[in-house]
Amino acid sequence: MKTKMKILAISGSTRKASSNLNLIKAVADLASEDFIISVFEGLSELPHFNPDLDDENVPHQVTDFRKQLSEADGVLFCTPEYAIGVPGTLKNAIDWTVSSMDFSQKPVALITASLSGEKAHLSLLGTLLIIEAKMTTDTQLLISFVKTKVSNDGKINDEQTLHSINKLINSLKEVISNDKQELLSAPILMNEGV
Repeated sequence: MKTKMKILAISGSTRKASSNLNLIKAVADLASEDFIISVFEGLSELPHFNPDLDDENVPHQVTDFRKQLSEADGVLFCTPEYAIGVPGTLKNAIDWTVSSMDFSQKPVALITASLSGEKAHLSLLGTLLIIEAKMTTDTQLLISFVKTKVSNDGKINDEQTLHSINKLINSLKEVISNDKQELLSAPILMNEGV
């Protein structure tokens, strides 16, 4: 019996019946032979990021989040787009990991699933790459008009979306297994004007 890879799934939506949580359920079903997917439940309980608390005074919610990240072989983000950006609670969680470098060399898959999602996807992808998450072109996916493609019970009802999710699952598995893949590099930052 092969050992399954542990994946921590993080929904960028805090709604209990969100399309992104339904999508995580769908991915968990599709990847059940290879992955054990657990959902991080404490996104809305994380305090606002405060660098003054990011030393010996780290809040216990943050310590628990970091522990779950360190125990995972990989991370799956499923997030909506809010006002053409990343949901604040999700960005807050990521901010808590910058100094601890929890995402450095951590295999990550990113699914942005929303009405459009393009702006949030590019923003979050840039953030994840700048904090050194291990990602490839195939471990990221943008699903526009998600409510037409994923049912409320976590079933994919669009063939192209199903194909793309299976490709993402296989690519994440390869990144975790350290199979040779071309990883995405961090975005080039513009020089400040003189």
